Amino acid sequence: MLKNVFFWKELDEEQKKRILSRPNIHIKKKYKKLVRNILFDVFNYGDLALKKYCLLFDKIKIEKFKIEQQIVLNSHLNVSENFKKSILHAKKNIEYFHGFQKKKDIDVEIEPGVRCQHISIPIDSVGLYIPGGSSPLVSTVLMLAIPAKIAGCRKIILCSPPPISNEILYCAYICGIQDIYQIGGSQAIAAMAFGTESIPKVQKIFGPGNVYVTEAKIQINNFSEGVSIDMPAGPSEILVIADKSANPDFIASDLLSQSEHGMDSQSIFISPEYTLVKQVISSISTQMKNFSKLDLIFQSMENSRFIVSENLLECIKISNIYAPEHLIIQTLNSRKLLKDIINAGSIFLGKWSPESVGDYASGSNHVLPTNGYSSSYSGLRVFDFQKDITVQELTRNGLVNLSSTILKLASFEKMDAHKNSVLVRIKED
Repeated sequence: MLKNVFFWKELDEEQKKRILSRPNIHIKKKYKKLVRNILFDVFNYGDLALKKYCLLFDKIKIEKFKIEQQIVLNSHLNVSENFKKSILHAKKNIEYFHGFQKKKDIDVEIEPGVRCQHISIPIDSVGLYIPGGSSPLVSTVLMLAIPAKIAGCRKIILCSPPPISNEILYCAYICGIQDIYQIGGSQAIAAMAFGTESIPKVQKIFGPGNVYVTEAKIQINNFSEGVSIDMPAGPSEILVIADKSANPDFIASDLLSQSEHGMDSQSIFISPEYTLVKQVISSISTQMKNFSKLDLIFQSMENSRFIVSENLLECIKISNIYAPEHLIIQTLNSRKLLKDIINAGSIFLGKWSPESVGDYASGSNHVLPTNGYSSSYSGLRVFDFQKDITVQELTRNGLVNLSSTILKLASFEKMDAHKNSVLVRIKED
């Protein structure tokens, strides 16, 4: 990993740009075409296409996509008490924090006779996608279902690849999600976007996934009318800033924790202390030997970057350029640096705040913008499950008082019909 150590002041602009580039995650044209074909098939053939792709990709023959209610109800019998205790603790914290996020309606008299309102309405129907595989993301069920429920969405469905684990079913059950479908991949995104004989169409799709799921969401967002997605997503990433007060073993553990998400994950460490950088690299080599996903972590760490800066302010500047999904600050008085951070999905302050707490149980959401999108997107919130509607109500005097301004602006824009809609009213006795 020493080959991935860079001294920032020695790099030219092109080198700096290259050092901060993400791993090559661009999907080849053939994969884009594959996803497009899957979407096309599901749009045209519905359940028949879903069954075909379940057999092809998941090697499972599905007769009925919806999980029977009794199976969901019985899921608590098939998970351990320790699991339930941990999930309920995490659920409590996530509900508590997200409970403060509901928007308050605004009702203001702008001037006499002119009343404007801003009301928040839950999105009527939403679809939650939960990745499956060898390690089903049970925590993601909480991160998606809880804000959807708090927002008040009337129809919430959940899709996950078959076979859906009892742990996912239990998490859905305690969150009040009843409509659960065993379908994964691009075909699940297509089913929620278009609707099939078994799976209802929704208005917005949420949740992470592999490159195929992400590509399906992007294509749906671009071409499907009336369906939107939560945010662009990509491989997980973490950036750590630290000074000489930091514990190198803590830093190493944080960089490694992110690397086990996938081979395209990226871990970056920035510090003014070259000695600390070398200590962190040494600790990574020692710690990574103990993990079950060693091959995956090793591949992921090839994407790592260790940057030696001039000072902490330069660390922050570099971080703001990169715009990380997760940002950890392990410095003396780390909170004082918060005011200078402008781009980050979620921030973890101090040595006692590992990124893992945000993934599971601190209360904040772990669905976050990646690939530099934290410069313009926020992490998932209750707000994302709501839409805003503005209302205006005028009295006759209110309209009369505004009329000259409206008429002049409409005249400037040559909008005669706009002028007329005002004139016909103020002429009315």
